[in-house]
Amino acid sequence: MPSAALREQLASVLGSPLEWQARPAPELLPTGIPEVDALVGGLPRGCLTEVCGPVSSGRTCLLYAVMAQVAVREEVCALVDTDDTFDPVAAAAAGVDLARLLWVRCGGRAEHALKAADLLVQGGGFGLVALDLGDTPVEIARRISLTSWFRLRRAVEHTPTVLLALERQPLAKTCASLVLELRREAVLWSGAAGCSRLLRGLRAAAERRKPVRAARAWFEARVWG
Repeated sequence: MPSAALREQLASVLGSPLEWQARPAPELLPTGIPEVDALVGGLPRGCLTEVCGPVSSGRTCLLYAVMAQVAVREEVCALVDTDDTFDPVAAAAAGVDLARLLWVRCGGRAEHALKAADLLVQGGGFGLVALDLGDTPVEIARRISLTSWFRLRRAVEHTPTVLLALERQPLAKTCASLVLELRREAVLWSGAAGCSRLLRGLRAAAERRKPVRAARAWFEARVWG
């Protein structure tokens, strides 16, 4: 076969047999939510991960849990806050070390958020770069070109950084190595029924859409205050 002959010629030039070398599995950063970690093992470093779901589906809970894990490892994280929705008080209550956080506010400008994420990933030095598009209208978020996502994926490759994008719907397509879809299943209250009750949190379902076949887990998202 021509391919076999070409292989032999290349091997003779290089002086050693040619062997296929698979890309090593990426190191994983735990999310801090046991149920999600059991589902996916953690978030892959050097890769783009998408977490998508509607409002009140557990996205913020997952984000804060991952940011807290970065703090435990004495790494620095960056949050690109597209629509200025980040709550530092709630984040600190969830275990996020604000002294190790770079908070970039974008005032609702998705194109600025994308550029900021690109610069942060290329600058290096972050254990986590999170791009929060969760409150960006879907029609605006969809305007982000696949070329832009591809550039982000290439920028984060071969780095120890986790690139995490939070969205209402998946946007990066083939550029994402891991896709988690969240949805709310129940609202959790404290107190007795029929009396004054307080919102405790929600029960969320996390479904792995990529890689391989779908798998699902459930977790509780707390209310911090």
